[in-house]
Amino acid sequence: MSAPSSSRLHHTPASFAGLSRFLREGVAQEETRELRGSLGALSEHIEAATRARRTSADAQAVARSIEALARCAREHQLQLTGMGSAWHALHEFGAYQRALRELRDALARWQEALQQRSPSEAERFGEFERLAWRTLGEALLVLDMYEQGDAHPGDSGMGRTPRPARRRPLLSRLRGWLARVAS
Repeated sequence: MSAPSSSRLHHTPASFAGLSRFLREGVAQEETRELRGSLGALSEHIEAATRARRTSADAQAVARSIEALARCAREHQLQLTGMGSAWHALHEFGAYQRALRELRDALARWQEALQQRSPSEAERFGEFERLAWRTLGEALLVLDMYEQGDAHPGDSGMGRTPRPARRRPLLSRLRGWLARVAS
């Protein structure tokens, strides 16, 4: 496994963990609490797999982290499938589900390259990591849209009634939190 640049080594792993903390610490509406928890767990597994890839010379330890992440991602996708119609009515929800499927596919390609000791393993890892950020970004957008009132329980998805905004949007709060953590 090739070593990443020092800047990526320093910033990326802590950021997945930071995102997980943000999701767990944020004030959540009852309807979003379960999804936030599941996203936090997914982010923690992504963190564990990327950290194992960067710090462990033991390919089996990396493989175990990937397997745990694959299970977590599968469970998370099943959770999404069972969510209510108000969630499924959001255009962003469909985009998030697609991003999660693409992430799982990239994870499988990385896992296969690792098992085969392929020279493309580093490239597959990079692809996975980029898709992990995209997927988590899509998830934050879904949470933000939902929490800002684009939909809520009991909506059929047709003629949704927006809730009045009670606080800053999730992405704005995330940027503020990241700025505080970085300083």
